[in-house]
Amino acid sequence: MSSNFNTGPVGVGIIGAGTISKEYLDNLTSFADVNVIAIGDLFETAAAARAAEYGIPVHGGVETVLGNADVEIVINLTIPAAHVEVATQAVAAGKHVWSEKPFSLDRETGRGLLKVADAAGLRLGCAPDTFLGAGLQTARRMIERGDIGVPLTALTLMQSPGPESWHPNPAFLFQDGAGPLFDIGPYYLTTLVQTFGSVRRVAAFGSKSRETRVIGSGPKAGEEFAVTVPTHVSSILEFGGGESAQSIFSFDSPYPRAGFVEITGTEATIAFPDPNRFDGDVRICPAGSDDWITVPSVGSTASRGAGVLEMARAIREGRPHRAQGELAFHVLDTMASIAESIETRSFIDVESSAAPVPALPEDWDPAAATL
Repeated sequence: MSSNFNTGPVGVGIIGAGTISKEYLDNLTSFADVNVIAIGDLFETAAAARAAEYGIPVHGGVETVLGNADVEIVINLTIPAAHVEVATQAVAAGKHVWSEKPFSLDRETGRGLLKVADAAGLRLGCAPDTFLGAGLQTARRMIERGDIGVPLTALTLMQSPGPESWHPNPAFLFQDGAGPLFDIGPYYLTTLVQTFGSVRRVAAFGSKSRETRVIGSGPKAGEEFAVTVPTHVSSILEFGGGESAQSIFSFDSPYPRAGFVEITGTEATIAFPDPNRFDGDVRICPAGSDDWITVPSVGSTASRGAGVLEMARAIREGRPHRAQGELAFHVLDTMASIAESIETRSFIDVESSAAPVPALPEDWDPAAATL
């Protein structure tokens, strides 16, 4: 196990110097409790450029990170198809791992990764960590203190025309391991699991409006690519306590509507802020009223990398971290079950489980030096 460290900031290394690494580094380099030691990429020039931009002392290939004795957590920002392979290599090197979503592309490799990490006594963390942000944490605290009575049902909507109009290389977002379900679903499904607990059973329908799409911007503008997964998914989820939710994930709507999450309870309905964000106010409509009351959110609005920091502090404190691998795998299992339901046109039982984790303290401060 890599934790021969007991005090002081936790050393982290990044594998993958692509676009998302910039947002992580903007935050990680501002957190006193983590120390960004190394960055590696298959394209070593990309790692060198990021290292120069953020003053990271060590850069090179993947082994530069895996072989560094001062790196305790490997932050896996590779493409989704490489997530499990890189995470497994990091575990073999004695490192804890934080991965970008999705946890894996299928149940078998995801279970295998959980097993090898558990055997090694190492931790797995995974995005999304947006549920640690002030907006969703405030909504969760309101539910837990009884502001809406007993939560019963949920409705979530994510509708857009699709990202091909603005993304310079969007083909992968319309192929296996992506689509609106696997690309956007983790934000909404993680939020629902943190509200209701584990998903027990799902049913879904899926469709795609066209077989090909055209890139709308960048150097590949005008190029056509194949669509191989459903671009509209309508799903029903049943939770372990008997609660239910309806969720739509779509790249087929001319009218964009994102961030729609409503939880209905016995005494009120609560509207969450966008689960793809760390901030945003909460709205609540009490029973018998048509008026929505806005409740300012309280807590941290530090964005991507907040989950890494919370995990780092948990390692030092010897407690469970919040954005756990088991949670990410359960969300993956739920999405795989939804995809299976679309194929078989039947209800699918979700075998895995993941209990909600404790809410963060309202005064949780990413900028503080606590270690």
